[in-house]
Amino acid sequence: MSGTTAPLLEFDGLRVTLPVAGEYRTAVHRVDLSIAPGSAVGLVGESGSGKSLTARSVLNLLPPGARVDGDVRFDGVSVPAMGAADLRRLRGREAAMVFQDPRAHINPVRTIGDFLMEGLLAARGTGRRAAEAKVTALLREVGIADAPRRLRQRPAELSGGLLQRVMIAAALVGEPRLLLADEPTTALDVTTQAEVMAVIDEARAQRGLAMLFITHDLALAAAVCDRIAVMYAGSTIEELPAGDLHDDARHHYTRALLASRPDPGADARPLRAIPGRPLPAFETGPGCAFAPRCAAARDACGSKRPAPRTVEDGTVACHFPHPPHHAASTADGSARDA
Repeated sequence: MSGTTAPLLEFDGLRVTLPVAGEYRTAVHRVDLSIAPGSAVGLVGESGSGKSLTARSVLNLLPPGARVDGDVRFDGVSVPAMGAADLRRLRGREAAMVFQDPRAHINPVRTIGDFLMEGLLAARGTGRRAAEAKVTALLREVGIADAPRRLRQRPAELSGGLLQRVMIAAALVGEPRLLLADEPTTALDVTTQAEVMAVIDEARAQRGLAMLFITHDLALAAAVCDRIAVMYAGSTIEELPAGDLHDDARHHYTRALLASRPDPGADARPLRAIPGRPLPAFETGPGCAFAPRCAAARDACGSKRPAPRTVEDGTVACHFPHPPHHAASTADGSARDA
């Protein structure tokens, strides 16, 4: 990544293995990624690629028995090496997560006000009146009208879109420096998705927050993030500026994903499905995990796992990456001239 600003968040060869039926299985093979203060990185991949586990490793919220190799560093400090007090501070003040399903993370028998004020009252010793004023202002900021009434309601009385706004307010109440958004719009209709993403993007911009945005939607990630990281079968395989995604993607999986998306502005044509099936991390062999589905695969791809390498303003983990856009254009032109 260009620039000299020290990263706020770094994944350095992160590997996560989980106990399954008496043995350990790899859930995340290798994640190498950094996020600068105030910047947003989208982590894109299919279901089961390891995106959510990667995000949860930032707060050390992994399943019981999980083993972590490599490192995750927040502001230069190793998260796996943190003690209980440092972890509480990280989770309560420095970083916060907006989860995919708000109903699974809000106690259904408590009021919205109790949920939002709990950290202020218990961890920070804020007075109840000041805490209520703060969360009321936050609810208004995230677009929830009649905030005082909403504080007295319970989760079942709110729609999915309103509850997700409550989750955003809960993430912001501790004034973190890093926001982890784990597919925050998946369970919402299209209109509400756009509204919720606008709330997240505006809140991030106003506060100068760094963000790791987990999604399976390349177009959405490119619209709200500065850089895009693509994940496949437990590994980050490409990272590049969001503005370069469509023209300069170098990994064949990234290009296949882009080609498989419907384009409303193009002539009618069948969608290009990626052949084969996506592999979970624990099923991958010694070579490139995408090799069985890749039209450009060669013998080396099946025997040796490619390590990430720097290409222009990004990285790619591929033995034979696609040529850059300008090189491909030159080659096409030369071929036509010939």
